[in-house]
Amino acid sequence: MKHVKTDSLPVPGANLYYEVRGSGPVLLLICGGVYDAAGYAGLADRLADRYTVVTYDRRGNSRSPLDGPPEPQSIAVHADDANRLLTAVGVTEDEPACVFGNSSGAVIGLELAARHPGRVRAMVAHEPPVFELLPDRDHWRALMRDVADAFREGGAGQAMGVFAVGMGMGGDDHGEDAGDGDTGQGAAAAPQGEPDPETAAIMARTAANMEFFIGYEVPPFSGHTPDLDALRTSGVRVVTAVGEASEGEPPYRAALALAERLGGRPEVFPGDHGDFGAEAEAFAARLREVLPA
Repeated sequence: MKHVKTDSLPVPGANLYYEVRGSGPVLLLICGGVYDAAGYAGLADRLADRYTVVTYDRRGNSRSPLDGPPEPQSIAVHADDANRLLTAVGVTEDEPACVFGNSSGAVIGLELAARHPGRVRAMVAHEPPVFELLPDRDHWRALMRDVADAFREGGAGQAMGVFAVGMGMGGDDHGEDAGDGDTGQGAAAAPQGEPDPETAAIMARTAANMEFFIGYEVPPFSGHTPDLDALRTSGVRVVTAVGEASEGEPPYRAALALAERLGGRPEVFPGDHGDFGAEAEAFAARLREVLPA
């Protein structure tokens, strides 16, 4: 593992834990779903030879506690968090950052680019679940109402069951998307036998994030629509990305719809919706290809 500097940043309503590796232009990696900065460790290590890679735990997750009780989350607030973090690590309009986001992290990154275009040089949006752009948006709205009802009536476990069935995604991906990504695929696959202390801590944080994800992120995040006009006129290079193994899944379809609205075609990345961890070497190589030199 590369040398990692850790720090925290007070923001309105929360305190953000973040990590910095490497040197060069800033590259911010934004998490989706229930994983945290540790989910990007393998990818960040492989990119730190070219970039100053910044990863963080989003507000309300893992080591980034809220100042008060949990409440429905806003993509705009999370985008402002990302902008404050860019400021904290020295990003200016003279030296803007590159940004990569997976799943809901991609939606947050798109909002960051639309709201603060001077801070972002390029934005790579990997399978953003922008279901409002799909022709069957009413189906997704109904599913998210069912998820919210299940959470209110039966708690996180019942809501996750409704969500997983409704998403119909393969492997561990059910637990992630539709306004959020990944259930920990960003980290390595679950080890056999007794996990080491670091892995056990990651697993515990991921499990603890589940209630916040399904109860306070999925329903409000899923209804967010990117500001396409602002993105088109922002001057930011917006790259939409899909996984080669994700074809036909809801976030893949949403990414295609976004690319079409922005007048481009999506770039294809290794693996599926959450394989930036399992396919870190190949994923990093592909990300280098699509980011500005």
